[in-house]
Amino acid sequence: MSSVRYRTCVTDENTIGMRYYLSSTAGTGGRLRESARDFVVKEISVHPPERDGRFTIADVTSINWETNRLVRLLARSMNISRERIGFAGTKDKRAVTTQLMSFECPKENLSNVSFKDLEFSNIYTSNHGIRIGDLIGNEFEIVVRDIAIDIKDASTIIEETASEIMKIGGFPNYFGVQRFGTYRPVTHLVGEAIVRGDLKKAVDIYLSYPSKNESNETIEVRKRLSQCKGDYSSIIHDIPKTMGYEKIMAEHLTKYPEDYKGAILKMPYNLQMMFTHAYQSYLFNIMLSKRMEHGLPLNRPVEGDVVIPLDFNRVPIHENPIITTTKNIDLVTKQVIAGRAFISIILFGADSAFSEGEMGEIERKVIESQNIEKKDFIVMGLSHCTSKGTRREIMCPVKNLNYDIYGDGYSVKFSLPKGNYATCLMREFMKSNMNDY
Repeated sequence: MSSVRYRTCVTDENTIGMRYYLSSTAGTGGRLRESARDFVVKEISVHPPERDGRFTIADVTSINWETNRLVRLLARSMNISRERIGFAGTKDKRAVTTQLMSFECPKENLSNVSFKDLEFSNIYTSNHGIRIGDLIGNEFEIVVRDIAIDIKDASTIIEETASEIMKIGGFPNYFGVQRFGTYRPVTHLVGEAIVRGDLKKAVDIYLSYPSKNESNETIEVRKRLSQCKGDYSSIIHDIPKTMGYEKIMAEHLTKYPEDYKGAILKMPYNLQMMFTHAYQSYLFNIMLSKRMEHGLPLNRPVEGDVVIPLDFNRVPIHENPIITTTKNIDLVTKQVIAGRAFISIILFGADSAFSEGEMGEIERKVIESQNIEKKDFIVMGLSHCTSKGTRREIMCPVKNLNYDIYGDGYSVKFSLPKGNYATCLMREFMKSNMNDY
């Protein structure tokens, strides 16, 4: 099999392991989210059955709301714990999002909510709530503005990029910058510190690591937090509302000095999980980049690849992995080409199993370079930071890909399966700097 050459990424995406592009084009440049309405996301969901039950189900449309903050404030308004609010997936803040949510309370509690740019619709009751992962995919309509080249040249690049993506059948299934923090990509660093057992470092990173994308006020507060030496009482009241979770951590440590585990436990469960998952995602990105660096294909298995079949809803069946061998490679290749199965890479955790062959060697070398072991992902006292690990498909398929060019920009419409990142498709078109997504 001939080696495949991929275009090298030279932006800051390298810092989160995203080192290559599938498409060979130069990119249009430009940026996303000049306004929240430039990034529209709608979940493709399976609604729970309508019947009498303790759950209120609703489609929630929000503009410029970060999911964790929204859930926290909804819980306060409805006078319920945030654990009684269910949602299928975390959405981008700077966007217009429509997602299915469940509330373990009477319908009437929703009338207590009166937030700007928030709307409930299709409200009913059910005996089933919504949990993380309870969706099929997402539909997107995304606008790119301020492109860096002439619109005619951009039109050619967009057309050629779309053609390459559709010919291959998708794009590299990296974890996008949102996984790590769009404006402050440190979530994986927090997760790495937790996995290594250094909870003080994990909290220090979350509180005080600054980003050039933050305001001067926030950067100054983080600097002061880094100088507190565990006593945050003098700065508590100066922490801005935009640093809500940092304030919760600092308040806890003021009451209970050096209780770093307790400070992490004060975070929402899904954010605790995200810390470890972000580190696993970083390792996955590096492994995928290494596969591309070695010239291995994304849409054709090689011996040793672990291939994941899809069910009738086109959802990956991770419980039934298939190892590609000399005997079955022709059959497995046909399934992958037909879009009925996808090549996968390990998301390393406590119960992980490496691939075999060349991909297995890549996976092992990445883990060895990190000096970590499976047991490190069993985090005592932080059950939500513990992860068994799983596998992730290396290519994301795209449906209904369309684009429209106008003025100084263009829009792209498409749908993706759940757990995949629209910005990782858009980077193929744009090839912009990381903070432009």
